[in-house]
Amino acid sequence: MKTILLLVISNIFMTFAWYGHLRFKHKALWVVILVSWMIAFFEYCFQVPANRIGHGVFTAAQLKVMQEVITLVVFCVFSVLYLHEEIKWNYWVGFLFLVGAVFFVFKKW
Repeated sequence: MKTILLLVISNIFMTFAWYGHLRFKHKALWVVILVSWMIAFFEYCFQVPANRIGHGVFTAAQLKVMQEVITLVVFCVFSVLYLHEEIKWNYWVGFLFLVGAVFFVFKKW
């Protein structure tokens, strides 16, 4: 559970680092790159411990798939609330395929 919480926090920082600047297109590119790198530092402060704590409980592949699903959930919330964009039906279909990936990666075969 600790791994999942750290991944969620990490992905919140990551999403703002990667996409937060889209509301500031009037700012110089070098400024948003610098700010994004500063935000990304905090992402790494949560991501690295999440992977280190989680590895052994989860495989590296399971950690990666888990992180991708968390990324999409965080991004959906961010996209709607921060960027004021809608999530279209085809996005949901694509996300469902990733849920399928979770099934196949976590299933004990």
